[in-house]
Amino acid sequence: MRDLHFPGRSTVHAVNGICATSQPLAAEAAISILRAGGNAVDAAIAASAVLCVVEPYNTGIGGDCFVLLSKGGSGDIVGFNGSGRAPKAMTLDKLKAAGGTLSLSSVHSVTIPGAVDAWARLIEDYGTMELGRVFEPAIRLAEEGFAVAPRIAQEWGFLEGHLAHDADAAAQYTISGKAPRTGDRFHLPVLAQTLRLVGAKGRDAFYEGQIAEDMVAKLRSLGGFHTLEDFAAHKGDYVTPIRTDYRGHEICEIPPNGQGITALVMLNILSRLGLEKLDPHGAERFHYEMEAARLAYDLRDRHVADPARADVPVDWMLSDRLADELASRIAPDRRIENLSTLRDPLNRDTVYLTVVDRDRNAVSFINSLFFGFGSGILAPGSGVMFQNRGSGFVMEEGHPNCVDGGKRPLHTIIPGMMVEKSRAIMPFGVMGGAYQAVGHAHVVTNVVDYGMDPQEALDSPRAFPGADALDIERGISAEARKGLEARGHKLKEVFLPHGGGQAILIDHERGTLIGGSDPRKDGAAVGY
Repeated sequence: MRDLHFPGRSTVHAVNGICATSQPLAAEAAISILRAGGNAVDAAIAASAVLCVVEPYNTGIGGDCFVLLSKGGSGDIVGFNGSGRAPKAMTLDKLKAAGGTLSLSSVHSVTIPGAVDAWARLIEDYGTMELGRVFEPAIRLAEEGFAVAPRIAQEWGFLEGHLAHDADAAAQYTISGKAPRTGDRFHLPVLAQTLRLVGAKGRDAFYEGQIAEDMVAKLRSLGGFHTLEDFAAHKGDYVTPIRTDYRGHEICEIPPNGQGITALVMLNILSRLGLEKLDPHGAERFHYEMEAARLAYDLRDRHVADPARADVPVDWMLSDRLADELASRIAPDRRIENLSTLRDPLNRDTVYLTVVDRDRNAVSFINSLFFGFGSGILAPGSGVMFQNRGSGFVMEEGHPNCVDGGKRPLHTIIPGMMVEKSRAIMPFGVMGGAYQAVGHAHVVTNVVDYGMDPQEALDSPRAFPGADALDIERGISAEARKGLEARGHKLKEVFLPHGGGQAILIDHERGTLIGGSDPRKDGAAVGY
């Protein structure tokens, strides 16, 4: 229990259901769906749709989605990969010949959006409501307007220049070129029309017909290789989650092309280093965590790719032999030298949410545009802001993650699920691009090694091995900083904290749910 003499956030306890998201309006929408008889899948999609409206720089219907689902609390977890592919006509040679790049604002970084297909498939297979019904809260907020929350207003303001590159994006997502301020009422009428049409006619209304035509026309006008056939052919995939055991707890992740395997490699390394004996906020704990991360991300950047188009050595990456070898490279008193640094930028974007209902269906759900407002490219007739997931590819011939037509890029967004004794006990996740794998390992070890509740595990100060230094949050103590510097780490305090997170602990014995939501964002856990 937290010390009540100090300000902080308590866990939320409930019996019938909980939703934890990065924005209170989304959590409220999910609970309204549960109260109306919907299940966790219905509620999660309702919350995600609301976040596409009220937190539009972090997520949108032009983005991707990954989901882990436990039916009735079972440890037999269902995975869904809702990530999009590069246009079929794109090749490395064609991209180079066109003078194209995979920069964050390039049309060539736009992959086919996978979120809407994922939502529709999950509703059809596991939900209880119609898509139009779960879109109702999002449509109402887009039409009637919503009050912009503080953290959202701050980051929206940072992205004015990114939106200015596209006149259509600036027209719909700024007020005369300026981001809305905290408390301003903002409307998204074009997006509301698109949600209403997709809700009434289903996923095909997005991937074919007038919406698809609007999207392709905009992308082609900028030199994109995208076609109507690319959109019509898109289909997400059910996948078998990958797992590892961390001190008697199975941690489940979506397999590649996602980076969830990076978190599992980290946990395999850390399981050999005795974290449970260390101060959770001390230098040695952070040193071990950062060194494990550096080793795991090095593997990620060399091997993780679309398994349909490359040989990704999942079994070897999760093997005990490799974990033993990597753990042996970590010394308690010094940083590993001559290890490659991360190639992708750290960012704080994406939305993660989790819902558990009265039947203990548990959903771990993540939806994203990647960078803030994705590519910054907007289809004007439909209000679809395009993601820039293609920037996750590399332009290195022969690399497993080299860009190619119809291929999925290395993906940063990852939902997590903890299983104990064949029962799902905690859906969890964090946000923030490359940070997410570190965040998963940090939350898991906080819960398992240090007995923290979900809120404490999320509140705990965090670090990330950036390209030039350890990116540390202000909450890391002066003593821990000195200890890290003594081990050879350079430190850089981040301007804004790493992406927030959410988790729900399922107490099967007592029949209760315990939720937490990261206060680094405008988050909320709501139960009933």
